[in-house]
Amino acid sequence: MTTLWHCDSPLGGITLAGRGDALAGLWLEGQHRFAATLPDDCPEAWLPVFGQVCRWLDRYFSGRVPDFTPPLDLAGTPFQRRVWEELISIPYGQTITYGALARRLGSSARAVGGAVGRNPVSLIVPCHRVVGAGGWPGGYAGGLDRKLRLLQLESTGTIF
Repeated sequence: MTTLWHCDSPLGGITLAGRGDALAGLWLEGQHRFAATLPDDCPEAWLPVFGQVCRWLDRYFSGRVPDFTPPLDLAGTPFQRRVWEELISIPYGQTITYGALARRLGSSARAVGGAVGRNPVSLIVPCHRVVGAGGWPGGYAGGLDRKLRLLQLESTGTIF
């Protein structure tokens, strides 16, 4: 069973989804494809994993590098899961282009972009660290303003 929890952040409201002892979704309020992977009948209830996620978010939004990753339950195609695992490996404060990520995976930038855009766990699976050629910010399901704020946070330790 999937349960939901809501919390606040410097970027606005966040909805968390958990299944058992793992995080299955993290969406910023108003995000494109918001909660797209959720069943219709999710109750709101606290799960222990939400405590881990809140600690991760507190650390992250205070400008500190989180030193753990909450347990994740990422539902997607095998290719999407491969892309999301690569996203997790991008170091805090660094970016990678869609093209470079595609080369790592032996795929096309378009296919990688599609998988990045369907990431169900924003922030923790850092799709905001993927940029276009030449450093152009590219897209972000949470909105370009939020992406720029996240990249700023990771480069300076503060969020504007």
